[in-house]
Amino acid sequence: MSNRLIGCAILAVAALTPSAAHAQATERASLHLFSQSGEPAWTSPENPTGEKGAGGIENKGGKGHAFETIPAGGSHVLADIAGAGIIDRMWMTIDDRSPERLRALVLEMYWDGAATPAVSVPLGDFFLHGAGEMRPLETELLSSAEGRSFVSYIPMPFRKGARIVVRNQSDKQLSLIFFDINHRRLRSQPEDAMYFHAWWSRDRATTLGDAHDVLPRITGRGRFVGMSMTVLTNPAYEKSWWGEGEMRISLDGDGDRHSLVGTGAEDYIGTAWGQGAFVNRFQGAPISDESTGRWTFYRFHVPDPIFFDSDIKVELQQIGGWPKKEVMRLQKQGAPLIPVTIDPGSRINFQQLLKGDKPVPLDTPGLPEGWTNFYRSDDVASVAYFYLDRPENGLPRIAPVEARLAGIRKPPEKKPETKPVEAYTPPAAD
Repeated sequence: MSNRLIGCAILAVAALTPSAAHAQATERASLHLFSQSGEPAWTSPENPTGEKGAGGIENKGGKGHAFETIPAGGSHVLADIAGAGIIDRMWMTIDDRSPERLRALVLEMYWDGAATPAVSVPLGDFFLHGAGEMRPLETELLSSAEGRSFVSYIPMPFRKGARIVVRNQSDKQLSLIFFDINHRRLRSQPEDAMYFHAWWSRDRATTLGDAHDVLPRITGRGRFVGMSMTVLTNPAYEKSWWGEGEMRISLDGDGDRHSLVGTGAEDYIGTAWGQGAFVNRFQGAPISDESTGRWTFYRFHVPDPIFFDSDIKVELQQIGGWPKKEVMRLQKQGAPLIPVTIDPGSRINFQQLLKGDKPVPLDTPGLPEGWTNFYRSDDVASVAYFYLDRPENGLPRIAPVEARLAGIRKPPEKKPETKPVEAYTPPAAD
């Protein structure tokens, strides 16, 4: 067995460690050096098996099979690979990128012949387009060059085989899907190479006081890579801020307590005092649309790894905030909420409304004016990206397509680009 092959597999998984920048610099410095880093293979419509010398044969090599068609209710296998290897890159595009299509198509990945998928996520949500609107973006792990394609650079090792499937769970044919799955065949994997997983969930209306489960408690050894989330705000709260909830992570015996706790949704993704649209390498918010109440954001724990040795659970509270008088007005209008705190502008006279036996009503005499946080109920969907020491995770299967499509919101219609028509100028006479 080649030591170079084993070393390559270790480096591929190590690309998601704190030394990633150093590893990338080392790779650039060694671009001119020959390395037996595994046999490269691409599976695509032009070479569905990825076999050596078997690509681009149809139509005498004249681009005879560049895409596939998936009927309504059907599926297509993007890759079915035997043996050990690692997926380095995935690219695909489709002709229909509507909000309904992005939720109805499901991306599935199976490792080592497992009966259940390690990944089972709506295509749009997996690639950070959970709000149903594709935008150009480039992150450390996922990208879309011009908002029309789906690209993943997440390393995905396997020992006995890999199978990647797209399922069309809509009632309409998907006419065009172009793709290529770039991988390398290896002789073996190191013992500490873990399997990639992704899990999608949605709460149509979060329960007051209960956090949204980004990742329910799972057991085993692994790494939480990060998450993406889409929030569709409840109109009952008008223009109040929705993102005061804290990201909370329990791991390795914490039980119902939490070891890793943030200070707010926008703080978790590296911004503050609200959340505009931005795309950064490890964190961002491709969609921040207050007019339609659609928000999509993400964070990848690449430079700040979160490993777990026995178990992990990840959740985000659903807490909003607005000035006290506005929150009281929402209460009178019947908006479902539970006041949590009042912040008059400092820790002095800061009010914790839930610390006693009974919640303190906002109309209690003597309470200061100030920013008032409150539990609220919104439509929240999320994707958890993680590695695990086994190819199956035992999590609940993805919700039926009807539940995934219910209540989705369309983005504002874009005005077609128009170019001024240039007047025809006849050539000058000789």
